[in-house]
Amino acid sequence: MAMRLWGLIAALCLGLSTLAHAEAAKPIPVKVVVLTTFEIGAVTGDQPGEFQPWVEGLPLTETIAVPGLRHAARWSPETGVLGVMTDMRARARESLAALILSGRFDFSKTYWIVAGIAGVDPKAASIGSAAWARYVVDADPTYEVDDREIPADWPYGLYSLETDKPNVKGSAVGSSGMVWALNWRLVDWAYGLTASTPIPDSAALANLRAPYAGEANAIKPPFVLKGEALGTTRFWHGARRTQWAQDWVKLWTDGAGTFVMTDCEDQGLLDVLDLYAKSGKVDFSRVLVLRTASNYSRAPLGAPEFPRAFHDEGAMAAFDSAYRVGSVVVRELSSHWDRYEANTPSMTSNGGAAK
Repeated sequence: MAMRLWGLIAALCLGLSTLAHAEAAKPIPVKVVVLTTFEIGAVTGDQPGEFQPWVEGLPLTETIAVPGLRHAARWSPETGVLGVMTDMRARARESLAALILSGRFDFSKTYWIVAGIAGVDPKAASIGSAAWARYVVDADPTYEVDDREIPADWPYGLYSLETDKPNVKGSAVGSSGMVWALNWRLVDWAYGLTASTPIPDSAALANLRAPYAGEANAIKPPFVLKGEALGTTRFWHGARRTQWAQDWVKLWTDGAGTFVMTDCEDQGLLDVLDLYAKSGKVDFSRVLVLRTASNYSRAPLGAPEFPRAFHDEGAMAAFDSAYRVGSVVVRELSSHWDRYEANTPSMTSNGGAAK
């Protein structure tokens, strides 16, 4: 009798252990993922980079190690928000793939917000401004000829694969999707929700704007807008390259997009999200890209090129505005999950379906 009782107890303990293991292994449902690319020093308690404002501000209190990520993810079990630092340029692509394939999380209903700093076309906006992208365009797969050796009638030496001159739309089969159109209803909703978000101005930012007198958007205090992100792993600067970026975005969006921000990661991140959306692991209609301006992409018209395009004051302002603007959307989505879990929000539906 005693042996039978001990056997029943052992079986019960084993069953409870198995149940606990199954619960522990169950993927964690995530409401919102915030993707940033780098940090300055630690992720809390010192000078902030892209990631720290989110960790401290939301806050993201728990640390989760994920195989394939060089930096631990940060998690808020109370809000269902996950923050990830992907690293920059090509590393962002591999980090995002590792995150999706880790099996730790359920991303089937997740909203994704790419939030990082960028260069801005002075024609479009000023340093500190925040732009919600309607399109992300890849500028990596190109042919390139030294500008000093190009034909006299070429504006620059960059042009599409499978073509023989600039401003002809080519093909990048096997290399890239080249252009990704985001859910414009979701983008409009995010813009409408954040358009009036105050972004602090300062004397330092005013000094950076001052040389652009005569360029209306370049001299405005920081503001929120909609406009496209061009992704290329190389950092570039200059009037001729800015003209190329404007033309490249127009070319690949068939005239629908306007170049605003230039960064190094969005093309890789969007390519990965699009890939795994096709297998049902993520919902691509729930992807947002928010880029904030840390520097201008060219010098003022008619002026010599700046010897240094990147300014600490601009970077700090861009870190801050990414969080100020992006967190409005994160908090709205996560705190009203009953409204947004099943239905993607739009401006016209007050949270109704917009797929």
